[in-house]
Amino acid sequence: MTILFFYDKLVPLNSELHRELKISPARDGYSFASKTNVIPLMDVEFMEAAREYPIVFSRMGENLLPVALVGLRNEENLLVNAEGKWDARYVPAFARRYPFVFDQSEPNGTLTVCIDESFSGFNDDEGEPLFDENGGQSARLTKIVTFLNDFHAQALQTGRFVKRLQELDLLVESTANVNLANNQSVTLAGIYVIDEAKLLKLDDAVVLEMFRSGEMALVYSHLASLSNVQRLTERLAERVQTE
Repeated sequence: MTILFFYDKLVPLNSELHRELKISPARDGYSFASKTNVIPLMDVEFMEAAREYPIVFSRMGENLLPVALVGLRNEENLLVNAEGKWDARYVPAFARRYPFVFDQSEPNGTLTVCIDESFSGFNDDEGEPLFDENGGQSARLTKIVTFLNDFHAQALQTGRFVKRLQELDLLVESTANVNLANNQSVTLAGIYVIDEAKLLKLDDAVVLEMFRSGEMALVYSHLASLSNVQRLTERLAERVQTE
């Protein structure tokens, strides 16, 4: 399944149609991600992301996925300012891979590189080329494909981690209620977190297995990250004052 948050005009990358295409930094930075309050995360990102964001789990279609909570209101990313700057030390890989993505919809499982043609950094005149004069991958595109392959492998690994949590019945639905200084309140529903009470009741053998596999480190990164809701609350309070 390909999850698309900010892709407007997705097309397969084609060495004939896009032979002259070049890529430059987007004129509007991360503005493409300004209208979402969650960004999917890979489990390998938990340690770094936990320093910046609350990590929760959210339902995407039939699946639960770990996400970085970047806003408390729908269609609002509190980490992206009016100029498109991402105001945090770590940007999730899901956002960094834009405007590229793998399409996994082929019946045989083939992964096809796609681009968002609406990306403001694409043009035919300046920037780094995606193809060489013979239609082969440029050095830039080779790096991009490597990144996408790594992302895909990590996504599969993350799916296995979430499945493990579900098998152990550790994920519970939760609601975040945030009160602002101006007597406004915000309720964020439909998020899932790990139940610490259930975690503490796991058999010793299961706990040891999760510790040795690295899963327990992910669990506690998630739990520790929940304190970052206060950071988002403070950002939201500042933004509300300017509205």
